[in-house]
Amino acid sequence: MKKYDVVIIGAGNGGLAAAIRVLQKGFSCLVLEKHNLPGGFATSFVRGRFEFEASLHELNDFGPKDDPGDIRTLFRELEVEDKIDWIEIKDAYHLITKDGKYDVIMPFGAKEFVDKMVFYVPEAKKSMEKFMELAREVVAAQAYSSSVNGNTDKKYMIKHFPNFIRAGSYSVNQVLKTLKMPQRAIDILNAYWCYLGVDCDRMSFLHYASMTYRYITKKAYMPAMKSHEISLAFDSKIRELGGEIWYNAEVTNILTDDERNIVGVKIKDGTTVETHHIIANISPHVVYGQLLDKKAVLPSDVRATNARMFAGRGICMFLGLNKSCDELGIKSHNYFIYDTMDSVKQYDAMKKIQTNNVQATVCLNRADPNCSPKGTTMMYFTTMIMSNDWENIKEEDYFKAKDEFASKMIDTFEKTTGTKIRDSIEEIAFASPTTYARYCGHPHGVIYGYEAADWDALMPRMMMMKEDYTFHGVRFCGGFAFRSSGYSSAYVSGDIVGRQTAGELAREGK
Repeated sequence: MKKYDVVIIGAGNGGLAAAIRVLQKGFSCLVLEKHNLPGGFATSFVRGRFEFEASLHELNDFGPKDDPGDIRTLFRELEVEDKIDWIEIKDAYHLITKDGKYDVIMPFGAKEFVDKMVFYVPEAKKSMEKFMELAREVVAAQAYSSSVNGNTDKKYMIKHFPNFIRAGSYSVNQVLKTLKMPQRAIDILNAYWCYLGVDCDRMSFLHYASMTYRYITKKAYMPAMKSHEISLAFDSKIRELGGEIWYNAEVTNILTDDERNIVGVKIKDGTTVETHHIIANISPHVVYGQLLDKKAVLPSDVRATNARMFAGRGICMFLGLNKSCDELGIKSHNYFIYDTMDSVKQYDAMKKIQTNNVQATVCLNRADPNCSPKGTTMMYFTTMIMSNDWENIKEEDYFKAKDEFASKMIDTFEKTTGTKIRDSIEEIAFASPTTYARYCGHPHGVIYGYEAADWDALMPRMMMMKEDYTFHGVRFCGGFAFRSSGYSSAYVSGDIVGRQTAGELAREGK
């Protein structure tokens, strides 16, 4: 039986980042992954002559080398930045609505974004400038909070970030309306809402403003060899630092003593590994409901976990087309296609398979012309079901349901963009919530973790990090953790819990 200072369950983005932080602090670390590859969703797969990106649309808050965002800075600290070839995304997004009200392309860059918004909505200039100023303060306040590990000084916050505090308990739409932003400008600015999976009446303004401002000012990037290149770079760095990763090693039990102290984990093949510290890159529902011995789980742990709401269940279609994007007339890298820009109505429509027409669609060739064979195009179409409606499909109707939804996605794209792609399909793959549940073990096929809204929004989670550490020796990272879903958030959560765990080990004198 081997012994490690820290065992990490799951080699997803957060787990990989956490492992490097633990190792950099001089502690031993083992990563256990049930799959035969690292990365979780950060991976790729091959169909025919196409290698498809499994999930990454664009990496947020990265920035150029000479003006790095927080994620590039983190990658630099983790010593993986230069192991990856990066490609800059040209434009922020192409927003189209089926009702014909919107067909707009928005650029990166704070001034460029405001100028383009004023082009579409001339009366929006003053409110957009106020939004940018407020969003800048939000990001600065978050940077201060991180610099003091969340132990913020109240007087300092009030003096330096008063508007951050004023806006703290309000939704996106409440703040934008207070800024007297025209409705058309609100609609265009709110295009990113599906990236967080919460309608703008319930989504925290601080959460949305932070994400949007980071996108606009630091642009977006993609690894040339897709997200799997990131995962392999992290794997390589972990091994360089003396860490270990065991693949095909599914954890079946987290072991505790009679005092609820962590003493190790058990793997599916019967191997037992001794440790007193676990970082779980998986759902708390799985940890408390399946891995921990029932006698070790307190009723308060169960209540706290069950109080949370699962976010979107994943659906993604992947297309390999036998024509170039120029031949097909595909204009943009990143499309947001909605029925309506009323996010509340759109969110409700996404609860049912039949009424869900939303898609965040990527043509990767517009960012990287060499991502697929010459004369071809690679696309992926993503949406979410905001309920368990997919589970109402009978087993015998499963493949028919996938075909029908895929066909609807193609029809929606063709009708809204005027681009014909159906006759050029060479390869097609379709991932349903069932696929995601099987592949990653996420309950119901959830891809966005827990819904970050109302009492469980990003800021309350961040403020309650100490209080939520209720099971000594078990911390969480990744999409189900305190930073919510998304690549950037997963890396940051792994960084934070890796440093927290190393700090605890240091205090214990390990």
